[in-house]
Amino acid sequence: MFDFNLFPDVLTDSFVFRVLFAALLGALIGLERDIRGRSAGLRTNILVSVGSSVFMLISIGLAVRWLDSYPGSAAADPTRIAAQIITGIGFIGAGAIIKYKFSVQGLTTAACLWTTSAIGMACGAGFFEIAILATLIAIFVLTILSRVEKLYSKDNYRIIKITANKDVEINKIIELIKKQDILILHYDVEKDYEHATVAITAEVKFQNKDSDDRMAESVIGAFEKSELPVISVHWRHQ
Repeated sequence: MFDFNLFPDVLTDSFVFRVLFAALLGALIGLERDIRGRSAGLRTNILVSVGSSVFMLISIGLAVRWLDSYPGSAAADPTRIAAQIITGIGFIGAGAIIKYKFSVQGLTTAACLWTTSAIGMACGAGFFEIAILATLIAIFVLTILSRVEKLYSKDNYRIIKITANKDVEINKIIELIKKQDILILHYDVEKDYEHATVAITAEVKFQNKDSDDRMAESVIGAFEKSELPVISVHWRHQ
């Protein structure tokens, strides 16, 4: 399949080398995840890669043993276990995905586990060139592209909740938010007659390539400088 070899056959034919090499490549990806403080880090990625390589070796070994034991019989399919690895790794990936309030976290980590399992399978099958290439691409995506993402603006969605005196002019609050280069998608108004207050909850959108701390400070600062009878301003992620 490949017309070049990075390692001598004496190594690539060794099951021990294949498993250890899978552990090494899995560790490279896991180290990056660990440095970034993600839940599935060094140990998880190593185990996923090693486990996938072992399953792949078992699959190939069973197919070879079948042909040796029953020559002339129908060829065994070494891809059946591999197919189950792809399905099974989805359960581990799903465990890394967390829904926090209105946002979803852990998608990249789940994708890392999925890629790491593919790298382990490639090592188990002896396709080391593919495994190395996939590892390099994964590390490039996780490190370099994360910096590239900071070079362009993204749409950000947030929730702003303003509590003010019930006699406040709501349109003035809306206009003040819009002046901060923020688009209001929609807002709800709730009046509390017992405490003589009104709460405006707005879903907003703005473009920003860095953290939204400055935008939050800008909005809060604008309300502090205004003469509107605002009691509190709550800025939170959607």
